[in-house]
Amino acid sequence: MRDHGGNSDAARAQYGGEDWIDLSTGINRQPWPVPDLPAHVWTDLPTATAKAALLDAAAAAFGTPAPGVALAGAQQAIQLIPRLWAPGRARVLGPTYNEHAAALRAAGWQVEEVSTLGALAGADLAVVVNPNNPDGQRHPAAALRALSLQVGRLVVDESFADASPAASVTAKASRRMLVLRSFGKFYGLAGLRLGFVFADAATVAALSEMAGPWPVSGPALEIGRRALLDRNWAMATALRLGAETMRMDALAARAGWRLVGGTALFRTYATPDAAAAQDHLARARIWSRVFPYAADWLRLGLPGNESEWMRLEKALTNEL
Repeated sequence: MRDHGGNSDAARAQYGGEDWIDLSTGINRQPWPVPDLPAHVWTDLPTATAKAALLDAAAAAFGTPAPGVALAGAQQAIQLIPRLWAPGRARVLGPTYNEHAAALRAAGWQVEEVSTLGALAGADLAVVVNPNNPDGQRHPAAALRALSLQVGRLVVDESFADASPAASVTAKASRRMLVLRSFGKFYGLAGLRLGFVFADAATVAALSEMAGPWPVSGPALEIGRRALLDRNWAMATALRLGAETMRMDALAARAGWRLVGGTALFRTYATPDAAAAQDHLARARIWSRVFPYAADWLRLGLPGNESEWMRLEKALTNEL
């Protein structure tokens, strides 16, 4: 089932009201502050110079010498990568973000979901989301590099890696190990639709050809470049998010929930009944995420300001 967070339309349709706090995604609710942009990024077609400048900024921010391509979000990468090669045997480490398996099946791959890193060995194409969504599981960079030698190709989705760069393998992206990076989650600008793939030059060229001449808009190229160069904002944001995850965990513990795992942008908890907990929060117009494969798991992103924190705290302590 290709269910997703961010479906606040469904919450409004079921519960009514307009002043919703959407915590069903792992998107930073304190986004990078977008400045006024020059008129040409709106009026002119995106240029090769602008694309190159964005990729230079991304390579510096992610600490990689590997070739890269900018796409319309990591989601576009997930949809294109299965079409790079003839379909074969794919294994996905799960449970995880369900678009990987869905995109592979749509492209004709035989897909098996496995529960351990070692079980991926032998696949023609293996997928690891690291840190994982929704349980936050992490795998050391050395283990991923070793795995890349045991499979045809390894796709490592690092969409939630910005706040924990130590485990990143973006610097080691290669023909055998493709690395996906998201922009919109950590920078809080998911509507911009910007993401990256880092790999070898031939793979990057093939993806660029498949994506077409203008996969990323002029405003996205400019905003992405400026934001990725703003390392002071990134460092301050990582520190803030680290403190706020502890605040969220403390609130959840007082509600009687157990931490399953998470990242700096979301937390997943075991509850007596996740659907009931989601319903309770929804009556306070706070939307959360539940999962069809785990009836006790509930995921929450982090509130964006003190007013949202107070609403969440009140909802969690009100006879939950």
